[in-house]
Amino acid sequence: MKVVITDHEYMDLRYEENILNHDDIELVKMQCTTEEEVIEACKNADGIINLYAPLSRKVIDELKNCKVITRYGVGVDTVDIQAATEKGICVANVPDYGVDEVSDHALALIMSLLRKITTSNQIVKNGTWDVNHSKPIRRLNTLTIGLVGFGSIPRRLAMKLQVLGINIIVADPFVAEEVIVESNVTLVSLEELCKRADLISIHAPLTKGTKGMIGKEQIAIMKKGVYLVNTARGPVVDENALIEALQNGTVAGVGLDVIETEPIASDHPFLSMDNVTLTPHMAGYSEESAAEMRSKAALGITDVLLYGQYPKYLVNKDVKEKTELKPFITDKLYQF
Repeated sequence: MKVVITDHEYMDLRYEENILNHDDIELVKMQCTTEEEVIEACKNADGIINLYAPLSRKVIDELKNCKVITRYGVGVDTVDIQAATEKGICVANVPDYGVDEVSDHALALIMSLLRKITTSNQIVKNGTWDVNHSKPIRRLNTLTIGLVGFGSIPRRLAMKLQVLGINIIVADPFVAEEVIVESNVTLVSLEELCKRADLISIHAPLTKGTKGMIGKEQIAIMKKGVYLVNTARGPVVDENALIEALQNGTVAGVGLDVIETEPIASDHPFLSMDNVTLTPHMAGYSEESAAEMRSKAALGITDVLLYGQYPKYLVNKDVKEKTELKPFITDKLYQF
């Protein structure tokens, strides 16, 4: 069986090779960037591991043998889920590998913005030792932070913020009531969250419904001087509307681990804005989380190809109407 890694950003592939080291598996490592390159590399593949290379309907329609696609990380926006489901291809991700890392990174960006760490550092390095240049700064336990989306990562973030005495409100139409109660947060509409929050942290996945969900209309009703953090996906926020709001002072500052188009262009307005803190899509990274993510992405392949079962982290559950695999049973392999 042929397994293709469409693209990756690692010095080596030892974790994947360790999991996929099997007499019946040929592992092919590529660095595809276009649909045509993916088609050429994957048309005869039985399994695919994907990072950023496009697995569009055009690509999936050309796959002859593929039974499973796994994606490094949580988001599956590089894969046309509907097309894969129609073709009977299981799609899996790794939703739990970096819960602490991403929540820690979001917390770091939040603290940097609220305590003016990054901007004050630059002011001092530019030769000014004067607290007045960093004002205003608010007491943390007087603030309300709004979390857009309330999956495992923002739930962990809420726990960490609550230790600081910060009030948490949440907008998520899919979260269960018992989760809200257990987490001691307040569920509100997205509109109310935008009106009430002193800082908004984005944790929604990128889908057709969430693309641009924080746009001109939402920004217009935010408090003047609000802060925004995004460790989810760049296109969830309308970048042009955000740039305008940063320039006119509606948004006081942002901390972004993700942007609309990555990597960032050399002439992007964010690069010249003192009130923008940027990190290079690294929120989920630690040595431990990288090993876990890469191993679990490979395990999703073996679930299907070697064990004949649905992958543990099956995304497109509707594919069960088109396939006849066993229920997932090999959980012990996933202990990290």
